Formats: sequence, structure tokens, C-alpha cells
Amino acid sequence: MKKKQMKLGVFLMGTGHHIASWRHPHVQADGCEDFAFFHKIAKIAEKGKLDMLFLSDGLSFNELSHPAELVRFEPITLLAALSVVTSHIGLAATATTTYNEPFHIARKFSSLDHLSKGRAAWNVVTSYYEDEAKNFSQDAHLDHHLRYERAKEFVEVVKGLWDSWEKDALVRDKQSGVYFDPKKLHPLNHKGKYFSVKGPLNSSRSPQGRPVLIQAGSSEDGVNFAAQIADVIFTAQQTLEEAQHFYRKVKKKAAEFGRNPDEVIIMPGVSPYIGNTEQEAREKYEQLQELIVPEIGLAFLSDYLGGIDLSRYSLDDPLPDEIPETNGNKSRRKLIIDLARRENLTIGELYKRIAGSRGHRIIFGTPEQIADQLEEWIIHEGADGFNLMFPYYPDGLSEFVDQVIPILQERGLFRKEYEGTTLREHLGLPEPESRYSPAPSQ
Repeated sequence: MKKKQMKLGVFLMGTGHHIASWRHPHVQADGCEDFAFFHKIAKIAEKGKLDMLFLSDGLSFNELSHPAELVRFEPITLLAALSVVTSHIGLAATATTTYNEPFHIARKFSSLDHLSKGRAAWNVVTSYYEDEAKNFSQDAHLDHHLRYERAKEFVEVVKGLWDSWEKDALVRDKQSGVYFDPKKLHPLNHKGKYFSVKGPLNSSRSPQGRPVLIQAGSSEDGVNFAAQIADVIFTAQQTLEEAQHFYRKVKKKAAEFGRNPDEVIIMPGVSPYIGNTEQEAREKYEQLQELIVPEIGLAFLSDYLGGIDLSRYSLDDPLPDEIPETNGNKSRRKLIIDLARRENLTIGELYKRIAGSRGHRIIFGTPEQIADQLEEWIIHEGADGFNLMFPYYPDGLSEFVDQVIPILQERGLFRKEYEGTTLREHLGLPEPESRYSPAPSQ
């Protein structure tokens, strides 16, 4: 019996996920603004037959933000450029439903899908950083629940626009002069609570039916939204037990929404440190930990906890008992607080823990040990795959591709060649039907 195939993405974040990655001696400090840097990463990932590149984004920052958030390329612009120099790997970009319009997003991702011949994915977010509102003529975010309500309508409008043209609508018959079949072009005429969009979209049907939808919410609102619309769910889980609970919960909700749970792929984030021994792997981690600027580490933690002022406390103190609620990322805030309470971490220890992976799981070991830890979560239904968050690029990725991928392949857990050319083919997802497709005959 063929083993379940692991899905693997590469989560790009500047020079690396560790907050001090840019200071590592093997890292190009200005890589986040150098196309050649990302080109190299993309080619390494494609050599390893990985499923996709996943690009995060944000629309605000402060002086003590993660260095990868201070200056960075707009995601679709970068992925469009990478589409020209790659041929198989998926290209996933983050875009918010709170500070965009559906027509813009539908057109941009459809264009990326055509340029890449069916490899585009949209990571749907509702915006985490509350300061983003102030860059878009607002004083504050919409309430958390309302952001998800808006997002649900936003995605439905985008999917409707992606269905504007039926697959064979563009005839382009030179002899007759008929460019398209007007019966197969559909305006949307949407009027809802948040949006009024006439359509149709000036981009034809996606090479893969429609771009892949990714969602990363783990709050109650986020889980419901993801279970309804997402092809891939990106999540942060620290333990196998927590991961299994989330996995079961999302798959059950997807079924309740009338979806096939096997077509909802759950990919937790994981940050691997690889060495010839486990001790060597941990030394790589400690080397980066020593490079953290304390003020930035503390501000980073404060940001994830909703902006609470931690400067009033000693780094040797535990987190305060009372931490105000936030209108930002509720699930990540809870995960970090739970981590601190579960492991009795001081404020100083906690900011060092999240500086490497922002609350995602960190694993250490030899290539065999790394493969073991990934396989365990797949076998025990804590994940369908992983979004790999390398602490620094490109070396962290190169080590994984050269040393861990061959072990996963040997165990029958990961492909040796791409199954097709589109991202849906890589992920084993069917091509979605257009809402205008004729119903199958009985």
C-alpha cells in the first residue's frame, strides 16, 4: 500500500525566519531586496521537488519589527518574476481582504496563474497588524469577527470573478472573425453587504480552474472560514496532541460544510535545524540566539501579545497574569501564552523562543531525526504536510533538500518527480468546476 504523500512548502521571509538571520555569517544581509537571492532559493526548492514557495506579507511595521518586515518586495511582483525562472514549483502570495478590493485581487492572482501556467495560490488573510488600518485612511481595524465576515464575501466575489469566462469561451477564430463566444462570458452582478461588483473579469479562466486558496486562521472565526473556503490551511501547533485536535476539528468542519475533508490540506509551520548530530543542530540554533538584539526580541513578543508594554517587567519575570485581549491575531497570541505557561518560561526565555519561528514548532536533529519528527505527525494525523520555515536562507533550505528529502523519498513519503505542472496537481487537488458548467447528466 502506498504511503500518504507529504506536502512541503517553503515559507519565504526575507533572509530567514529567525529574527537575527541577517546577522548570520553565511547570509546575504540585503537579500530581501535582491531578486538573485530569491531566484537561488526558488531553484533549490524546485530541485527538491517541493510543492510551493509561500510568501508572507504585511502592510505596516515599526522600528523594532522583524527585519524581514522593514523592507520587502510586494509578493505578486516577486512571484511573477520567479514564474519566469521556474517551471513547476507553486507560487503562493499573501494578500489581505481588509485593505484590498475583490476585483484587484481576482485579476492579480489570475494573471499570476496564467504567467506561471497554473501554479498560483492566494494566502487569504484579514490583516494581523492593527497599524495597517492607518495606512488605508482608517483609525482602527474592523472588529475581528467583522473582518472575517467581510473576508467571506470578498472570497465569494473573487471566486465568482474567476468564473467569468468558461474554459472554451475564447474561440479566437481568425477565419470567421469570432474572438469569443458571448454565451460563455458571465458578468457577476454581485451586490452584498460589503461589495458591489458587476464584472466580468478581464482575465480568462485559470489554467488550474482557479488559483489555490490558502488560509491561516486558527481562531474560531478563522477555523470556520478556512473549513469553508481553503484548499490548504497553514497553522501553528507546538505539540502532536494540539496538532491532532486541530486536524480533526478542521476536517470535521469541512465535512459539515459539504466538502471532502481529504481536499483540505493541513500544513503546520515547522522550523528545522539540521546537524551531523543533534548537539550540532542545537548549536546552530544557539548561535542565532546569541545574535538577537534584546530590544527587538522584546518588542517582537509585545507585538504578538497585542502591544502590551513588557518593559515594566524584568526579563527574568514570568508573563503577567493579565494580558489584555487584542483585535489582531487572537490564535497566535493564545498559542504563545499557552507555551509560556506550559513550559514556565520567563519573558526573556519566551522572546527568544518566538524569535526563531514566531510560535511555530522548532525541531532539531540529524537528517534522519528531522525526517522521523516530520513522519510522526503525518502518520498520527497531526498534519498532511508542512510549511518549512528555515531559520536562514539559502543554507537551511539547501541542507534540507540535500539531506532530508532523499530520506523522505526513500521512505516513500515524498515524491521523486512532480506529478504534473500545476499546483493543484502537486497537491492532489481536483480542478474545481465553474459555477456555469452544465450539471452532469443523470
